[in-house]
Amino acid sequence: MKTVLGLAAGMVVQVAGAQQAVQALSPVEQQIVAEIHAHAPQALELLRQSVLINSGTMNQAGVRAVGKLFRDQFDELGFKTRWIEMPPEMQRAGHLLAEREPGGRQGGGKRLLLLGHLDTVFEPGNTTPAWEPQTGPDGTVSQIRGQGVSDMKGGDVIIVEALRALKRVGALDGARIAVMLTGDEEEAGNPKSMSRGDMVALAKRSDVALSFEGSMPGKDGTPAATVGRRSTAFFELEIKARQAHSMGVFGPGGYGAVYEAARILDAFRQQVVEPGLTFNPGVILGGTEVAFDEVNSRGSAFGKTNVIANTVTVKGDLRYLDYPQRDRAQARMREIVGQSLPGASATIHFRDSYPPMAVTPGNLKVLEQYSRASQDAGLGPIGAVPPESRGAGDIQFAAPFVDSLDGLGAAGGGAHSPNETLEAASIERSAIRAALLIYRLTRQD
Repeated sequence: MKTVLGLAAGMVVQVAGAQQAVQALSPVEQQIVAEIHAHAPQALELLRQSVLINSGTMNQAGVRAVGKLFRDQFDELGFKTRWIEMPPEMQRAGHLLAEREPGGRQGGGKRLLLLGHLDTVFEPGNTTPAWEPQTGPDGTVSQIRGQGVSDMKGGDVIIVEALRALKRVGALDGARIAVMLTGDEEEAGNPKSMSRGDMVALAKRSDVALSFEGSMPGKDGTPAATVGRRSTAFFELEIKARQAHSMGVFGPGGYGAVYEAARILDAFRQQVVEPGLTFNPGVILGGTEVAFDEVNSRGSAFGKTNVIANTVTVKGDLRYLDYPQRDRAQARMREIVGQSLPGASATIHFRDSYPPMAVTPGNLKVLEQYSRASQDAGLGPIGAVPPESRGAGDIQFAAPFVDSLDGLGAAGGGAHSPNETLEAASIERSAIRAALLIYRLTRQD
Protein backbone atom coordinates (compact mmCIF):
# COMPACT_ATOMS: atom_id res chain seq x y z
CA MET A 1 0.00 0.00 0.00
CA LYS A 2 1.04 3.62 -0.26
CA THR A 3 1.32 6.37 2.31
CA VAL A 4 0.86 9.97 1.19
CA LEU A 5 2.66 12.66 3.16
CA GLY A 6 1.26 16.18 3.06
CA LEU A 7 3.04 19.43 3.86
CA ALA A 8 1.72 22.79 4.97
CA ALA A 9 2.83 24.26 1.67
CA GLY A 10 0.54 21.87 -0.19
CA MET A 11 3.24 19.41 -1.22
CA VAL A 12 2.92 15.66 -0.97
CA VAL A 13 5.43 12.85 -0.90
CA GLN A 14 4.52 9.33 -1.92
CA VAL A 15 6.21 6.35 -0.31
CA ALA A 16 5.56 2.98 -1.86
CA GLY A 17 5.90 -0.64 -0.97
CA ALA A 18 7.48 -0.88 2.45
CA GLN A 19 4.49 0.34 4.47
CA GLN A 20 2.61 -2.92 4.60
CA ALA A 21 2.03 -4.63 7.92
CA VAL A 22 4.67 -7.28 8.62
CA GLN A 23 3.94 -10.27 10.79
CA ALA A 24 7.48 -10.20 12.20
CA LEU A 25 6.58 -7.07 14.19
CA SER A 26 4.93 -7.31 17.58
CA PRO A 27 1.60 -5.50 18.11
CA VAL A 28 3.41 -2.62 19.86
CA GLU A 29 5.95 -2.40 17.04
CA GLN A 30 3.16 -2.28 14.47
CA GLN A 31 1.68 0.64 16.43
CA ILE A 32 5.06 2.39 16.35
CA VAL A 33 5.24 2.03 12.57
CA ALA A 34 1.66 3.26 12.22
CA GLU A 35 2.45 6.37 14.27
CA ILE A 36 5.40 7.24 12.05
CA HIS A 37 3.22 6.83 8.95
CA ALA A 38 0.45 8.95 10.42
CA HIS A 39 2.70 11.84 11.41
CA ALA A 40 5.03 11.89 8.40
CA PRO A 41 3.70 15.30 7.26
CA GLN A 42 4.75 16.84 10.59
CA ALA A 43 8.22 15.32 10.16
CA LEU A 44 8.76 17.05 6.83
CA GLU A 45 7.38 20.30 8.19
CA LEU A 46 9.89 20.16 11.05
CA LEU A 47 12.61 19.54 8.50
CA ARG A 48 11.46 22.54 6.47
CA GLN A 49 11.51 24.82 9.51
CA SER A 50 15.01 23.73 10.49
CA VAL A 51 16.46 24.02 6.98
CA LEU A 52 15.11 27.55 6.56
CA ILE A 53 17.35 28.65 9.46
CA ASN A 54 20.93 29.07 8.31
CA SER A 55 23.16 27.36 10.85
CA GLY A 56 26.64 27.37 9.36
CA THR A 57 29.11 26.46 12.09
CA MET A 58 30.34 30.02 12.57
CA ASN A 59 26.80 31.47 12.51
CA GLN A 60 26.36 31.04 16.24
CA ALA A 61 22.98 32.76 16.35
CA GLY A 62 21.68 30.42 13.65
CA VAL A 63 22.99 27.33 15.40
CA ARG A 64 21.31 28.42 18.61
CA ALA A 65 18.04 29.08 16.75
CA VAL A 66 18.01 25.57 15.29
CA GLY A 67 18.89 24.27 18.74
CA LYS A 68 15.86 26.07 20.18
CA LEU A 69 13.62 24.51 17.55
CA PHE A 70 14.73 21.00 18.43
CA ARG A 71 14.87 21.70 22.14
CA ASP A 72 11.15 22.48 22.00
CA GLN A 73 10.56 19.04 20.45
CA PHE A 74 12.44 17.22 23.20
CA ASP A 75 10.71 19.27 25.90
CA GLU A 76 7.36 18.10 24.51
CA LEU A 77 8.59 14.51 24.65
CA GLY A 78 9.36 14.81 28.36
CA PHE A 79 13.14 15.00 28.09
CA LYS A 80 15.17 17.16 30.44
CA THR A 81 17.00 19.59 28.18
CA ARG A 82 19.86 22.03 28.57
CA TRP A 83 22.20 24.04 26.37
CA ILE A 84 25.90 23.31 26.87
CA GLU A 85 27.88 26.52 26.42
CA MET A 86 31.39 26.60 25.00
CA PRO A 87 34.01 29.16 26.18
CA PRO A 88 33.77 32.40 24.14
CA GLU A 89 37.33 32.05 22.88
CA MET A 90 36.35 28.83 21.07
CA GLN A 91 33.90 30.80 18.88
CA ARG A 92 31.34 27.98 18.88
CA ALA A 93 27.65 28.13 19.77
CA GLY A 94 27.53 25.05 22.01
CA HIS A 95 25.47 21.86 22.07
CA LEU A 96 21.94 20.72 22.89
CA LEU A 97 21.58 17.89 25.41
CA ALA A 98 18.27 16.10 26.07
CA GLU A 99 18.05 13.26 28.61
CA ARG A 100 15.34 10.91 29.75
CA GLU A 101 15.77 8.79 32.86
CA PRO A 102 13.56 5.83 33.78
CA GLY A 103 10.36 6.42 35.69
CA GLY A 104 8.52 3.42 37.04
CA ARG A 105 10.69 0.67 35.52
CA GLN A 106 14.23 0.84 36.88
CA GLY A 107 17.46 -0.56 35.53
CA GLY A 108 16.15 -2.38 32.45
CA GLY A 109 17.24 -2.05 28.87
CA LYS A 110 20.31 -0.64 27.15
CA ARG A 111 21.32 2.93 27.92
CA LEU A 112 21.36 4.77 24.60
CA LEU A 113 23.23 7.83 23.33
CA LEU A 114 21.74 9.34 20.15
CA LEU A 115 23.94 11.77 18.21
CA GLY A 116 23.24 14.46 15.63
CA HIS A 117 24.44 17.96 14.81
CA LEU A 118 22.78 21.33 14.38
CA ASP A 119 25.38 23.08 12.25
CA THR A 120 25.85 22.97 8.50
CA VAL A 121 28.77 23.77 6.20
CA PHE A 122 27.74 27.12 4.75
CA GLU A 123 27.24 30.41 6.57
CA PRO A 124 24.86 33.11 5.21
CA GLY A 125 25.74 34.42 1.78
CA ASN A 126 26.26 31.13 -0.07
CA THR A 127 24.27 30.30 -3.18
CA THR A 128 22.59 27.13 -1.92
CA PRO A 129 18.78 27.37 -1.94
CA ALA A 130 17.33 27.20 1.56
CA TRP A 131 14.44 24.87 0.67
CA GLU A 132 13.72 23.69 -2.84
CA PRO A 133 11.40 20.67 -3.19
CA GLN A 134 11.45 18.88 -6.50
CA THR A 135 8.25 17.30 -7.74
CA GLY A 136 7.50 14.81 -10.49
CA PRO A 137 4.76 14.96 -13.16
CA ASP A 138 2.24 13.57 -10.68
CA GLY A 139 2.89 16.39 -8.20
CA THR A 140 4.62 14.24 -5.60
CA VAL A 141 7.87 15.35 -3.98
CA SER A 142 10.73 12.94 -4.50
CA GLN A 143 13.66 15.11 -3.48
CA ILE A 144 14.43 18.27 -1.53
CA ARG A 145 17.42 20.49 -2.16
CA GLY A 146 18.68 22.79 0.56
CA GLN A 147 21.32 23.79 3.10
CA GLY A 148 22.10 20.87 5.39
CA VAL A 149 18.93 19.07 4.36
CA SER A 150 20.61 15.65 4.55
CA ASP A 151 23.78 16.61 6.47
CA MET A 152 22.25 16.46 8.83
CA LYS A 153 18.99 18.14 9.69
CA GLY A 154 17.19 15.20 8.14
CA GLY A 155 18.91 12.97 10.69
CA ASP A 156 17.90 15.26 13.55
CA VAL A 157 14.28 15.06 12.44
CA ILE A 158 14.50 11.26 12.29
CA ILE A 159 15.66 11.20 15.93
CA VAL A 160 12.70 13.33 16.98
CA GLU A 161 10.13 11.38 14.98
CA ALA A 162 11.38 7.98 16.13
CA LEU A 163 11.19 9.10 19.76
CA ARG A 164 7.81 10.75 19.20
CA ALA A 165 6.34 7.49 17.86
CA LEU A 166 7.72 5.60 20.86
CA LYS A 167 6.25 8.19 23.20
CA ARG A 168 2.79 7.91 21.64
CA VAL A 169 2.60 4.17 22.24
CA GLY A 170 4.06 4.40 25.76
CA ALA A 171 7.33 2.76 24.76
CA LEU A 172 9.56 5.49 26.22
CA ASP A 173 8.49 4.67 29.76
CA GLY A 174 11.55 3.46 31.66
CA ALA A 175 13.94 4.05 28.77
CA ARG A 176 17.33 5.57 29.48
CA ILE A 177 18.14 7.77 26.51
CA ALA A 178 20.42 10.78 26.03
CA VAL A 179 20.40 12.86 22.85
CA MET A 180 23.25 15.21 21.99
CA LEU A 181 23.03 17.54 19.00
CA THR A 182 26.37 19.29 18.60
CA GLY A 183 26.71 22.80 17.24
CA ASP A 184 30.11 22.42 15.57
CA GLU A 185 30.39 19.00 13.94
CA GLU A 186 31.37 20.45 10.57
CA GLU A 187 34.30 22.27 12.19
CA ALA A 188 34.73 21.05 15.73
CA GLY A 189 36.07 23.59 18.19
CA ASN A 190 39.50 23.25 19.78
CA PRO A 191 40.56 21.88 22.10
CA LYS A 192 38.58 18.72 21.36
CA SER A 193 38.82 17.79 25.01
CA MET A 194 36.49 20.73 25.64
CA SER A 195 34.21 20.61 22.61
CA ARG A 196 33.69 16.83 22.93
CA GLY A 197 34.25 16.34 26.65
CA ASP A 198 30.52 16.09 27.44
CA MET A 199 30.02 13.58 24.64
CA VAL A 200 32.79 11.36 25.94
CA ALA A 201 31.30 11.49 29.44
CA LEU A 202 27.89 10.49 28.06
CA ALA A 203 29.40 7.64 26.07
CA LYS A 204 31.13 6.25 29.15
CA ARG A 205 27.77 5.81 30.88
CA SER A 206 25.94 4.41 27.85
CA ASP A 207 25.70 0.93 26.37
CA VAL A 208 25.09 1.82 22.72
CA ALA A 209 25.67 4.99 20.68
CA LEU A 210 23.64 5.64 17.52
CA SER A 211 24.52 8.48 15.16
CA PHE A 212 22.16 9.82 12.53
CA GLU A 213 24.52 11.08 9.85
CA GLY A 214 23.15 10.44 6.36
CA SER A 215 22.77 6.87 5.21
CA MET A 216 24.91 5.61 2.35
CA PRO A 217 24.44 2.82 -0.15
CA GLY A 218 26.73 -0.18 0.10
CA LYS A 219 28.86 -1.54 -2.73
CA ASP A 220 25.85 -3.34 -4.23
CA GLY A 221 23.63 -0.27 -3.97
CA THR A 222 21.53 -1.57 -1.06
CA PRO A 223 21.11 0.48 2.16
CA ALA A 224 24.13 0.40 4.45
CA ALA A 225 25.15 1.73 7.86
CA THR A 226 28.55 2.58 9.32
CA VAL A 227 30.38 0.27 11.72
CA GLY A 228 33.77 1.95 11.33
CA ARG A 229 35.23 5.29 10.33
CA ARG A 230 38.80 6.34 9.79
CA SER A 231 40.48 8.87 12.00
CA THR A 232 41.26 12.40 10.97
CA ALA A 233 44.81 13.47 11.79
CA PHE A 234 47.36 15.88 10.36
CA PHE A 235 51.00 15.95 9.37
CA GLU A 236 53.28 18.98 8.98
CA LEU A 237 56.47 18.66 6.97
CA GLU A 238 59.19 21.31 7.27
CA ILE A 239 62.18 21.18 4.92
CA LYS A 240 65.33 23.25 5.00
CA ALA A 241 68.20 23.38 2.50
CA ARG A 242 71.23 25.45 1.55
CA GLN A 243 70.35 28.50 -0.51
CA ALA A 244 72.71 28.94 -3.44
CA HIS A 245 72.96 29.83 -7.12
CA SER A 246 70.87 27.53 -9.29
CA MET A 247 73.91 26.69 -11.43
CA GLY A 248 75.11 24.52 -8.55
CA VAL A 249 71.99 22.42 -8.10
CA PHE A 250 72.75 18.66 -7.93
CA GLY A 251 76.34 19.58 -7.06
CA PRO A 252 78.02 21.44 -4.18
CA GLY A 253 74.89 23.54 -3.68
CA GLY A 254 72.85 20.45 -2.95
CA TYR A 255 69.39 19.59 -4.24
CA GLY A 256 67.40 22.27 -2.45
CA ALA A 257 64.22 22.13 -0.42
CA VAL A 258 61.81 21.61 -3.33
CA TYR A 259 63.51 18.47 -4.63
CA GLU A 260 63.69 17.16 -1.08
CA ALA A 261 59.95 17.75 -0.66
CA ALA A 262 59.26 15.97 -3.94
CA ARG A 263 61.41 13.01 -2.87
CA ILE A 264 59.65 12.68 0.48
CA LEU A 265 56.10 12.97 -0.84
CA ASP A 266 56.68 10.54 -3.68
CA ALA A 267 58.27 8.06 -1.29
CA PHE A 268 55.21 8.35 0.96
CA ARG A 269 53.03 7.54 -2.05
CA GLN A 270 55.03 4.50 -3.09
CA GLN A 271 56.22 3.04 0.22
CA VAL A 272 53.56 3.81 2.85
CA VAL A 273 50.83 1.61 1.44
CA GLU A 274 48.12 -0.20 3.42
CA PRO A 275 44.41 -0.78 2.77
CA GLY A 276 42.39 2.03 4.33
CA LEU A 277 45.39 4.33 4.86
CA THR A 278 45.59 7.68 3.07
CA PHE A 279 47.63 10.87 3.44
CA ASN A 280 46.97 14.00 1.45
CA PRO A 281 49.38 16.96 1.12
CA GLY A 282 46.75 19.67 0.89
CA VAL A 283 49.03 22.74 0.95
CA ILE A 284 52.64 23.11 -0.14
CA LEU A 285 54.71 26.30 -0.17
CA GLY A 286 58.32 26.53 -1.31
CA GLY A 287 60.97 29.13 -2.06
CA THR A 288 63.39 31.34 -0.23
CA GLU A 289 60.69 33.07 1.84
CA VAL A 290 57.62 31.15 3.02
CA ALA A 291 54.78 32.24 5.32
CA PHE A 292 51.68 30.23 6.29
CA ASP A 293 48.56 31.53 8.07
CA GLU A 294 47.26 28.64 10.19
CA VAL A 295 43.95 30.30 11.03
CA ASN A 296 42.90 30.95 7.44
CA SER A 297 44.83 28.07 5.87
CA ARG A 298 46.55 30.23 3.29
CA GLY A 299 50.11 31.35 2.68
CA SER A 300 52.68 33.05 0.47
CA ALA A 301 56.02 32.14 -1.03
CA PHE A 302 58.83 34.04 -2.72
CA GLY A 303 61.63 32.64 -4.83
CA LYS A 304 63.58 33.05 -8.04
CA THR A 305 64.32 30.53 -10.73
CA ASN A 306 68.05 31.14 -10.46
CA VAL A 307 68.13 30.47 -6.70
CA ILE A 308 68.04 27.08 -4.98
CA ALA A 309 65.06 27.19 -2.63
CA ASN A 310 65.88 26.90 1.05
CA THR A 311 62.42 26.27 2.56
CA VAL A 312 59.32 24.13 1.93
CA THR A 313 56.27 23.79 4.16
CA VAL A 314 53.72 21.01 3.60
CA LYS A 315 50.40 20.68 5.46
CA GLY A 316 48.39 17.50 5.02
CA ASP A 317 45.95 15.08 6.55
CA LEU A 318 46.46 11.45 7.55
CA ARG A 319 43.56 8.99 7.83
CA TYR A 320 43.87 5.53 9.36
CA LEU A 321 41.63 2.67 10.46
CA ASP A 322 43.11 2.07 13.92
CA TYR A 323 46.01 3.09 16.13
CA PRO A 324 48.35 0.22 15.14
CA GLN A 325 47.98 1.31 11.51
CA ARG A 326 48.71 4.90 12.53
CA ASP A 327 51.84 3.88 14.39
CA ARG A 328 53.16 1.83 11.46
CA ALA A 329 52.50 4.66 9.00
CA GLN A 330 54.10 7.33 11.17
CA ALA A 331 57.19 5.21 11.78
CA ARG A 332 57.71 4.59 8.07
CA MET A 333 57.09 8.24 7.20
CA ARG A 334 59.71 9.32 9.77
CA GLU A 335 62.21 6.89 8.22
CA ILE A 336 61.63 8.38 4.78
CA VAL A 337 61.97 11.93 6.06
CA GLY A 338 65.29 11.05 7.66
CA GLN A 339 66.87 9.92 4.37
CA SER A 340 67.69 13.44 3.20
CA LEU A 341 69.19 14.47 -0.09
CA PRO A 342 72.58 16.27 0.08
CA GLY A 343 72.31 19.78 1.45
CA ALA A 344 68.79 19.30 2.86
CA SER A 345 67.11 18.23 6.09
CA ALA A 346 63.50 17.74 7.10
CA THR A 347 61.29 17.23 10.12
CA ILE A 348 57.74 15.86 10.32
CA HIS A 349 55.18 16.32 13.07
CA PHE A 350 51.86 14.53 13.54
CA ARG A 351 48.72 15.71 15.29
CA ASP A 352 45.61 13.60 15.99
CA SER A 353 42.14 15.11 15.67
CA TYR A 354 39.25 12.63 15.46
CA PRO A 355 39.92 9.15 16.90
CA PRO A 356 39.25 6.15 14.67
CA MET A 357 36.01 4.21 14.97
CA ALA A 358 37.33 0.66 14.76
CA VAL A 359 35.14 -2.13 13.40
CA THR A 360 34.38 -4.16 16.53
CA PRO A 361 32.23 -7.24 17.25
CA GLY A 362 29.96 -4.98 19.32
CA ASN A 363 29.43 -2.56 16.42
CA LEU A 364 28.67 -5.46 14.09
CA LYS A 365 26.15 -6.80 16.59
CA VAL A 366 24.30 -3.46 16.64
CA LEU A 367 24.31 -3.46 12.84
CA GLU A 368 22.83 -6.96 12.86
CA GLN A 369 20.01 -5.78 15.13
CA TYR A 370 19.41 -2.71 12.97
CA SER A 371 19.25 -4.84 9.84
CA ARG A 372 16.82 -7.24 11.52
CA ALA A 373 14.54 -4.36 12.50
CA SER A 374 14.61 -3.08 8.91
CA GLN A 375 13.79 -6.51 7.51
CA ASP A 376 11.00 -7.05 10.03
CA ALA A 377 9.46 -3.77 8.88
CA GLY A 378 9.62 -4.87 5.24
CA LEU A 379 12.39 -2.42 4.37
CA GLY A 380 15.08 -4.94 3.48
CA PRO A 381 18.47 -5.74 5.01
CA ILE A 382 21.15 -3.20 5.92
CA GLY A 383 24.76 -3.78 4.95
CA ALA A 384 27.99 -2.17 6.13
CA VAL A 385 29.73 0.85 4.59
CA PRO A 386 33.49 0.29 4.19
CA PRO A 387 35.25 2.45 6.83
CA GLU A 388 37.41 4.14 4.20
CA SER A 389 34.28 5.41 2.42
CA ARG A 390 33.27 7.86 5.16
CA GLY A 391 34.86 11.00 6.51
CA ALA A 392 35.13 11.92 10.16
CA GLY A 393 32.09 12.29 12.42
CA ASP A 394 31.09 12.85 16.02
CA ILE A 395 30.44 9.13 16.63
CA GLN A 396 34.20 8.65 16.69
CA PHE A 397 34.49 10.35 20.06
CA ALA A 398 31.97 7.92 21.55
CA ALA A 399 33.06 4.73 19.75
CA PRO A 400 36.17 4.00 21.88
CA PHE A 401 33.92 3.59 24.91
CA VAL A 402 30.67 2.04 23.66
CA ASP A 403 29.21 -0.16 20.90
CA SER A 404 28.37 2.24 18.07
CA LEU A 405 26.55 2.51 14.75
CA ASP A 406 26.37 5.48 12.38
CA GLY A 407 24.51 6.28 9.17
CA LEU A 408 20.96 6.00 10.58
CA GLY A 409 19.95 9.29 8.97
CA ALA A 410 18.34 10.35 5.72
CA ALA A 411 19.39 9.32 2.23
CA GLY A 412 20.65 12.08 -0.03
CA GLY A 413 23.61 13.40 -1.95
CA GLY A 414 25.77 16.42 -2.66
CA ALA A 415 26.72 17.03 0.97
CA HIS A 416 29.07 20.01 1.51
CA SER A 417 28.06 21.47 -1.85
CA PRO A 418 25.39 23.84 -3.22
CA ASN A 419 23.61 20.78 -4.62
CA GLU A 420 22.89 19.00 -1.34
CA THR A 421 19.72 16.94 -1.62
CA LEU A 422 17.56 14.62 0.46
CA GLU A 423 15.32 11.79 -0.70
CA ALA A 424 12.05 12.81 0.93
CA ALA A 425 10.76 9.27 1.51
CA SER A 426 13.91 8.32 3.44
CA ILE A 427 12.77 10.33 6.46
CA GLU A 428 9.90 7.92 7.02
CA ARG A 429 11.91 4.77 6.27
CA SER A 430 14.78 5.75 8.55
CA ALA A 431 12.47 6.82 11.37
CA ILE A 432 10.80 3.40 11.27
CA ARG A 433 14.11 1.57 11.40
CA ALA A 434 15.45 3.77 14.18
CA ALA A 435 12.29 3.58 16.30
CA LEU A 436 12.22 -0.22 16.12
CA LEU A 437 15.92 -0.48 16.96
CA ILE A 438 15.59 1.91 19.91
CA TYR A 439 12.51 0.04 21.15
CA ARG A 440 14.30 -3.30 21.05
CA LEU A 441 17.56 -2.07 22.55
CA THR A 442 15.81 -0.39 25.48
CA ARG A 443 14.24 -3.76 26.32
CA GLN A 444 17.47 -5.74 26.31
CA ASP A 445 19.44 -6.38 29.48
